[in-house]
Amino acid sequence: MSRPVALVTGASAGIGYEFALQLAARGYDLILVARRRERLDELAARVRSEHGVERADVIVADLSDQGAAAVVADEVAQRNLAVDLLVNNAGFGTHGRFEKLAADRERDEINVNVGNLVALTHAFLPGMLERGAGGVINVASTASFQPVPYMAVYGATKAFVCSFSEALHEEVRRRGVRVIALCPGPTATEFFGTGHVLEPKAPIRTVRDVVLTGLQAYDASTPVAIDGLFNKLLVFFSRTMPRKSVLAIAARIMGPND
Repeated sequence: MSRPVALVTGASAGIGYEFALQLAARGYDLILVARRRERLDELAARVRSEHGVERADVIVADLSDQGAAAVVADEVAQRNLAVDLLVNNAGFGTHGRFEKLAADRERDEINVNVGNLVALTHAFLPGMLERGAGGVINVASTASFQPVPYMAVYGATKAFVCSFSEALHEEVRRRGVRVIALCPGPTATEFFGTGHVLEPKAPIRTVRDVVLTGLQAYDASTPVAIDGLFNKLLVFFSRTMPRKSVLAIAARIMGPND
């Protein structure tokens, strides 16, 4: 019996790296996608040695490039692989006054967080539907649930991811395919080490916590999974408070020092 195959974007670090480890432990072969070949090669060697993975293919791609998803899909086809689980994890955020942020960086953010996420889903979902099995885990954020002043593009992209995932979940759930939006809050990853994003003031979860939440939601076919009790409470209050108050609080928390 052939082993299922999972494709994980942003696999070189953080949540994506942990997804690869936990999926390998579940018996998946892997397609690892990110920009940093050295880290991908190290991860591929690790999952082979620790989990007996038969295939751990590495595809180097920069998902800020508009056509990157097509390149990845072509590589997968050339290697004669079928993707059973797509984990759209790659993403990044920028912080600051919108008019001061570099326009090309904001465009890259949209390409990574939205454009290529949609394109990869479009590339691999039809095969899952033909087989009547498989699924997609899209990594969104607790930022999905309210606008985020001073991270306006990031919040908007994650709101898109959550809405897109919920809609697709309803479209495909009766055909044997699952689509999940995983919504972490602050997590111990490189996201906060880039110098572009504020250090979080909320409790920080581990990547293991986040991935376990995502895989449990996938097993249960839960369309939206918010990681951690604190984050669930935060989302609840953001939904029940007046929108104006939510925006004002977010602006105070996220506002730059300049």
